[in-house]
Amino acid sequence: MAIHIGTLPAPRGAHKPRKRIGQGMGSGHGKTATRGSKGQKSRAGSRIRPGFEGGQMPLHRRLPKRGFTNIFKKRYAVVNLKDLAEFKPGEKITPGVLLERGRIKSLEDGLKVLGDGELKAPLHIVSHCFSKSALEKIQKAGGKAEVISG
Repeated sequence: MAIHIGTLPAPRGAHKPRKRIGQGMGSGHGKTATRGSKGQKSRAGSRIRPGFEGGQMPLHRRLPKRGFTNIFKKRYAVVNLKDLAEFKPGEKITPGVLLERGRIKSLEDGLKVLGDGELKAPLHIVSHCFSKSALEKIQKAGGKAEVISG
């Protein structure tokens, strides 16, 4: 008989009978049905939300708030020079071309080219922002870096 995923037997001890609680004294799980005696957690429908400390001021409210989110922060889509190695020499690389080829998922606030990796062919790269090392490597390879304003 061939072994298939549907015919594999379960390992020993994988199927344990369910604990039937509240089924009388003889079951060993009767009366309080494994809940102990009295208290908030023994009551029907009890559910204590995470972080609840019994009415005491919870830790997350005792600690002060810190920091802020800068609403003016620019979030750039990042691409490294090693990701541009597949392009042909002299080819013009724009954010639209990178989106088409799946090199970046979304443009966000613009495109930033970073200098990780080496550039062997001279490329014409159009971007919103360049790192210093990326600019140096592009010029060293004989390429051109054009900054998009705005």
